[in-house]
Amino acid sequence: MSEYRAWPDPAAAIPAEVTVARMKELEYLADEAGLTYYQMMENAGRAAARILRERWPGAKTAAVWCGKGNNGGDGFVVARMLAKAGLQVLVVLAEGEPGTWDAMANYRLVKKMGLPMVDLSGSGFDPESLEFMRLAELSVDAVCGTAVKGVLRGGAAEAMGWRHHGRGARVALDLPSGIEADTGAVGCSVSRAELTVAFHAPKACHRLAADRCGEVVVADIGITAALGL
Repeated sequence: MSEYRAWPDPAAAIPAEVTVARMKELEYLADEAGLTYYQMMENAGRAAARILRERWPGAKTAAVWCGKGNNGGDGFVVARMLAKAGLQVLVVLAEGEPGTWDAMANYRLVKKMGLPMVDLSGSGFDPESLEFMRLAELSVDAVCGTAVKGVLRGGAAEAMGWRHHGRGARVALDLPSGIEADTGAVGCSVSRAELTVAFHAPKACHRLAADRCGEVVVADIGITAALGL
């Protein structure tokens, strides 16, 4: 079974497992209390980037795979923070431009920074990008989050296929893409993560699909303080 630890204080109490429905409720209540969804995304991405830099302090390259939803938005924040820390970062769009407001806002910030970006839904990869993805020291999965159920399809499945060939440490944001959060059901395209950064609290999949999630680190994204939990 994966061992959970908190960030930044390993001795901090780990919140109990939450279902997808309960997590949505907590996010809604936090937003009502003044912690916006955008700020939660920012907090999640910043915390994940700090954890990656702590775990792999010598890493100089990272490929960040981003989907269309808010999990992809978390990935854009991670890409920004790693680039600001001096890493070479390539952003891979698994399904084209994001489809949520907060993810789109962070996508625009990534573009404004001028980070290299490739789009799986476009005309494919150039040889230099392919080589970067293959050799990147960190491979960050921000393709699909807790809302996804069943087998991955389209660009998400293709992204996992490409990512499988990478040599770097595999990290998942919240959960590896293709695993169902509440049941731990594993789709055929899911790859094993060496480290999963769970946001706010563990989900059932971290226990039920522990062999796919690797070590699970629970990152505080501000909900606990916002709601006085």
